Amino acid sequence: MRKIILTALLLFPTVSAVAQPSLPRPSLRLKDIHGHRLNLADYKGKVVLINFWATWCPPCHQEIPDLIKMQRQYRNNGLQIIGITYPPEALAQVRRFARRLRMNYPVAIGTKASKALFTSSETLPVTVVIDRDGVVRDVIEGIMYVDEFEQKVKPLLSFSLNQTFDQIIEPVEINRLGYVRGKARRLGAFAHVDVEVGSDGDDWDGAQLGTLANAGGGR
Repeated sequence: MRKIILTALLLFPTVSAVAQPSLPRPSLRLKDIHGHRLNLADYKGKVVLINFWATWCPPCHQEIPDLIKMQRQYRNNGLQIIGITYPPEALAQVRRFARRLRMNYPVAIGTKASKALFTSSETLPVTVVIDRDGVVRDVIEGIMYVDEFEQKVKPLLSFSLNQTFDQIIEPVEINRLGYVRGKARRLGAFAHVDVEVGSDGDDWDGAQLGTLANAGGGR
């Protein structure tokens, strides 16, 4: 078996970083409405939207169906929405509300202190935008409309060609029969693959390694 080193150009346009000041990620640990642990640090590598809302907040009712659609449409692009309630709330009431709307993302019972980690605003709803590295990129007060999502969130869902390759794919080993060891992240199609094997080996082109993009099944 020969070790190979891969470099790739992805079929994505170059994406500029959102022009917002970066803030350190607060530590947030809660339990969701089903009693499961919810730790914000576990979502590093995803683009996270923390949506603070309440069952007694009419604008929140208006926004949630759009959040459900966004989660469904962009989950395979790395989007993870987390709903955190603002008091006063009763667990049973939140469970009924989430079930009735078929909310497809985690929902946790929050406190005033939970929201204060990100903003001192008393507005509801509030959506906190966190990038793949766990950095707070924006805080959106009020309903997050489509144009704000397109401007402030969607660019974070695409990989930039400026990323270093070791941030994109993990080391693998492959032999001439296509046997893969290690894990490759699922990123979609490769535009081009350059391969280096040992000094006594032949170069393989991208067509010979076309299945590598799907190796390992993603994260």
